[in-house]
Amino acid sequence: MRLRLLLLWSLTALFGQRAAAQTIVTGPLGERFARRIVVQQLSDPWEVAYGPDHALWVTEARGYRVSRLDPITGARRVVLDLSRERQFPRYDKIPDSLDGGKPWPQGGLMGLAVHPQLLQGKPYVYLAYIYQFAGAGQPGKGSAPHHGGNFFTTRLVRYEYDAAAQTLRRPQVLCDTIPGSNDHNAGRLLVAPVAGHDYLFYTVGDLGAGQFDNGGRPNHAQQPESYEGKVLRFNTEPDADAAPADQWIPNDNPFNKKKAQNAVWSLGHRNAQGLAFAVVGRTGRLYSSEHGPYSDDEINLIEPGKNYGHPLVIGPADGNYNGLSAGASHHADLPGRWHTTYPTISSEKANVAVIGLSYRNPIFSLYPLSREFLTTVLTRTRAQAPDAPTWNSEAPSSLDVYTAPTIPGWQSSLLLPTLKKGKLVRLQLRPDGTGVASDTLMYFRGPVRYRDLAISPDGRKLYLATDSTSVTSGPSEEAPQGTACKGCILEFTYLDGGVAGPAPSKQVLTPEQALREATTLAQQLKPQDRRVKRAGLPPAQQPLFDLLLQPRLTTQQQQQVLKNAPALLSGLRQQ
Repeated sequence: MRLRLLLLWSLTALFGQRAAAQTIVTGPLGERFARRIVVQQLSDPWEVAYGPDHALWVTEARGYRVSRLDPITGARRVVLDLSRERQFPRYDKIPDSLDGGKPWPQGGLMGLAVHPQLLQGKPYVYLAYIYQFAGAGQPGKGSAPHHGGNFFTTRLVRYEYDAAAQTLRRPQVLCDTIPGSNDHNAGRLLVAPVAGHDYLFYTVGDLGAGQFDNGGRPNHAQQPESYEGKVLRFNTEPDADAAPADQWIPNDNPFNKKKAQNAVWSLGHRNAQGLAFAVVGRTGRLYSSEHGPYSDDEINLIEPGKNYGHPLVIGPADGNYNGLSAGASHHADLPGRWHTTYPTISSEKANVAVIGLSYRNPIFSLYPLSREFLTTVLTRTRAQAPDAPTWNSEAPSSLDVYTAPTIPGWQSSLLLPTLKKGKLVRLQLRPDGTGVASDTLMYFRGPVRYRDLAISPDGRKLYLATDSTSVTSGPSEEAPQGTACKGCILEFTYLDGGVAGPAPSKQVLTPEQALREATTLAQQLKPQDRRVKRAGLPPAQQPLFDLLLQPRLTTQQQQQVLKNAPALLSGLRQQ
């Protein structure tokens, strides 16, 4: 009897702790979720996938481990350790005085895709990881001279899951020549159907070619023969081709040639860290989310053989990058007006005409900033200005499509975890899935860098992975301050609430409302932040910004600032 009471007490305590550990969070339309930590202190979880075995499959970017998690208990089993496959040391743990400042690749062990028939005769799990660094044996940073870049190599491998032993075994290499970098590796894997047959898709970024330490590295996003800046398509199982390397490449890929097969499915991508497939409007569609440079984070509808513009068109071809470039530096020894291998864009519209009928605009662009503001950003970046302005962007790290009817109003929504501002962005798709029908809605804000998202089959639970570090593994250092829950898998369980039907659109502000919001924004800034914000405004708006900080204004000043309040608020919001 005493043992039974002790057991009951223990179970009560356990479930009481679990309930106490949950936090209720509310969405912008009244949705209520219970937040719970499934597991924490992972070594930079990169991918979290909800498998057909009802387990969460997780990769650790720096730890080079693959784990299966029980989403209910949090119990974790390491099914593969790839650290011995990494042919370079943990530069992120070695002092620069010892290794010369060699870089860690952006990511490391990155994408994972579980075959949808894992339990039905196809026990396949696909992985992508950086395994080689060309500069490992070189002195100093190991980078190419004249800002020529950091050259890593990525391997794409298929493993078989042994359910009895709970391990991944029998690796088969699909491709081990995919170029990599310390920047813009993208790295997302997905199994998705084309014409009823499953294929493996993999995203490769432009490797940062044109910015920072890769500022002098040529950019190949527009060249079909290169795998840089592409979405690639592979077979999930080898075909009957004679050459082993060709067996993993589908015979109907759009850039195949008679004597050379090519994994490229689409081109002109900058850094597509998100890739998702869903049937929307009775049609299966492949979507990507991509990081923009200074503006225009993109959502693209991926089609075979199509060109998405980078680095000749940034975001939609609306001309805001005319005369500008996808990057800028102060290195005068690099080519062009903006000192970068990124081309100067004379006209986005003219570049679209050169690309031709294969060009595709994004179906949605986050923060398509004005040409005037972007000119200020690039000019001050080139000059190494002390008060170089910041800019609005989300840095979308992943993408999923919510297709369940569980949460009111969410069906057929794109969900984007973000790195820069720690939130989950929801965008309602049009009924046919070819565009976005809503304004952006923000969920689960916090001082974290959300890296990936998985959704339970019933749509009731969302799982978000968070970075272990507060800055990216590449050269960009935008990050939330005071990162909480490092290396976590967070579970958000839908409880109730929400609004059925389309999300309400934002109202257009009156000049008086714009003035109140601009004044509040300006007066809440710290002195250093005020200087930065002011520096990012067009010259004509800078005196108006100063007026917002004055305790009293003359009637003429009041009329002047009120007349220009909408434009001034727009300028402040761009940063």
